[in-house]
Amino acid sequence: QVQLVESGGGLVQAGGSLRLSCAASGRTFSSYAMGWSRQAPGKEREFVASISWNGGITYYADSVKGRFTISRDIAKNTVYLQMNSLKPEDTAIYYCAAAPTIATMVAPGYWGQGTQVTVSS
Repeated sequence: QVQLVESGGGLVQAGGSLRLSCAASGRTFSSYAMGWSRQAPGKEREFVASISWNGGITYYADSVKGRFTISRDIAKNTVYLQMNSLKPEDTAIYYCAAAPTIATMVAPGYWGQGTQVTVSS
């Protein structure tokens, strides 16, 4: 069983930065792909970024490419999302997710409770 707990959300001005963290528990975490999705008010949840079990492969949505960086620390059982040059349209609840492989991140089996990110203009 994998449990995911996000932190690091908050209110930031446009152009600012935030780093989200997702702490995972469960003996199989080191073999799981991890990722982030987000859901803005009135919109469907959308993919943001994902990372393979060893960090060797990463994917990003076009809307965040070049601004966001996903990384993981296996020793700390934590995955991060560094968000720079934030825009008001990045405002959303950000969810951490886990799946057995990066290919199955399209339908993750595990989700965190979410953390709110608000970017003011």
